[in-house]
Amino acid sequence: MKNIIDRLNHWIARVPERFSVLSETEVSLRPQPHKWSKKEILGHLCDSALNNLQRFIRAQYEEQPQTVIKYAQDEWVRLMGYQELPLEHVLSLWVSLNTQVAAIIKNIPEEKLQSTYPFSDGKHVTLEWMIRDYVDHLEHHLRQIFGKEIY
Repeated sequence: MKNIIDRLNHWIARVPERFSVLSETEVSLRPQPHKWSKKEILGHLCDSALNNLQRFIRAQYEEQPQTVIKYAQDEWVRLMGYQELPLEHVLSLWVSLNTQVAAIIKNIPEEKLQSTYPFSDGKHVTLEWMIRDYVDHLEHHLRQIFGKEIY
């Protein structure tokens, strides 16, 4: 998990730097009417953190794991209103949430990482897989925001 935590901490430090050179207009521009702006993509990553935080916590204490249910991503982004919020607000939320995600991951007992959890589509995954998938998903969307040269 050290590599995962290191990757996450890298982005917690780097993402604010990368956004600092973009204007509010640039981050609010939607490439197409039904596509998210860069700010909304960052907001989606906040939603991902919110949903996964509770998964990572519950996975450590529930004796009978609940089915992991996917959330309505477009509805979350719309209802959270990221497009209307200042970038500074969305960015601050993202940093805070991911700082907490990193802290939680760091403290997960090794034996819990191989516990399996059912998804609503019938697939079973380990807690370790969910954590790795979380960071992979985050990096996928950072490439959408900043391009392939995100490092």
